[in-house]
Amino acid sequence: MGLLLKVIIPLMGLGLAVYFYSAPENFNEEMLRGKRVIVTGASSGIGEQMAYHLARMGAHILITARTEAKLQKVVERCRELGAASARFVSGSMEDTAFAEEVVKEAENTWGGLDMLILNHIGHSYFKYFDGDVDHIRKLLETNFLSYVAMTVTALPMLKESEGNIVVVSSVAGKAGGPFVAPYSATKFALDGFFSSLRHEFIIDNVNVSITLCILGYIDTDSAMRAVSHAIKVAPSPKEECALEIIRSGALRQRELHYPPGIVNGMLLLRDLAPGFLDNLIRSNVIAENVQRAPPPHGTRVPPAGSPGSGH
Repeated sequence: MGLLLKVIIPLMGLGLAVYFYSAPENFNEEMLRGKRVIVTGASSGIGEQMAYHLARMGAHILITARTEAKLQKVVERCRELGAASARFVSGSMEDTAFAEEVVKEAENTWGGLDMLILNHIGHSYFKYFDGDVDHIRKLLETNFLSYVAMTVTALPMLKESEGNIVVVSSVAGKAGGPFVAPYSATKFALDGFFSSLRHEFIIDNVNVSITLCILGYIDTDSAMRAVSHAIKVAPSPKEECALEIIRSGALRQRELHYPPGIVNGMLLLRDLAPGFLDNLIRSNVIAENVQRAPPPHGTRVPPAGSPGSGH
């Protein structure tokens, strides 16, 4: 089992990644120079790292998250790194009106938009499902409905610029695992909605790309706090993950799987040997270490026993 997890699955997944998800062209950072980009959930973690990468590439950046003080620091750093411009709007995505406000801010500031990177996430937990339906309803507002609201509001500008929608999701939205039932439900919703919307764009000749980013366990502070004591998988670096997200969006890829070896290996097993995958996931959970009460506000969670979101 250990050899299979550490060697065979990553190699198999890496081969699949090369075969199915090779970019049609090479990425060049000049692709982002002068582009107008919104990044949500950008006060820390993967979102913060995306803002820094985009700044180095000379993009115009509008970032958003809950905490104004953190956003201010990120904006200052983006300006130091060479962003064409950098600004922020603080607020909670629990209110879809705020989601629309962020897009309107971009329209008022730039008169258009080239890339919408949806990365924010609501407070959830890593524990047994306790029957809290209200929590699921609230999480759907933040993790799903606000994504839809921002997309709807931004779509006229993105159609005009023939731009990109980048949706940061998780392997928890492709294969279920224990202790993340509400979170996983919202990620499955993203997959269904944006995959369906992509079909409609193609049918109507709408030249706006949709890239769905399926992430594994990433070494963000929040993810490490939530699950490092309860799963056996090593995390992947947030800096590299952030760059791969930007790259996949600029190249208009259908999906990004990161880290490719592990995520692709899991998805292959999901289709060919789902029972084996379930056993593998459970074998990598230290169930006795799983918290029975919600962790501190704002914690982000990857799927148990396997790579997760952490964005």
